[in-house]
Amino acid sequence: MRWQIDALTSPEQIDDVLAVEEASFSHPWTREMYLSELQNRGVSFCFFARQETGRVVGFCSFWRVLDELHINNLAVLPDVRREGIASALLARVLQEGVSLGAHRATLEVRRSNEPARLLYERFGFSIAGVRRAYYSDPIEDALILWRDGLAPPQP
Repeated sequence: MRWQIDALTSPEQIDDVLAVEEASFSHPWTREMYLSELQNRGVSFCFFARQETGRVVGFCSFWRVLDELHINNLAVLPDVRREGIASALLARVLQEGVSLGAHRATLEVRRSNEPARLLYERFGFSIAGVRRAYYSDPIEDALILWRDGLAPPQP
C-alpha cells in the first residue's frame, strides 16, 4: 500500500482535506464547516489517505446517527483515482461504523457518477430513492443509496 489512512483529529489537518475537497466538488465544504465537524466528536468523523510522501490524496467524512452511518463526502484527487484509495477509505469507514455500533449506512451520489456508483455497489449499497435536482453545477438528481449489515466485504 502506498498510502496510510488516519483520522482527522486537529484543525491543522483540515487544509489537506480541503485541497482534495476543492479539486473534487463544485460546492466544497469550507474550513469553518470542518472546524465545526471536529467539535462534534462522537457524531462527526473524517478519515484521510496520505501517501508515503505525506501528500493527502483522499478522504471520507461521515456522521454516526444512532445506529446508522451517513456518509457525507468521499473524494480522491483526480491524478490518483482508480488506484484503490476510495475502496480503502470506504472499507475503513464501514469498519469504523461497525465499531461505533452502526448497522446500516446511507449516502447520496450523482446519478451520472458511474465510477462512484460502481464502487458503492461493490460494497453492497443499493438504490433506495431519488432526490430530484439535489445537486447543482450542473443540476442533477441524487440517488439515495443504503446498505444494511455493515460487516464490510473485501474490496
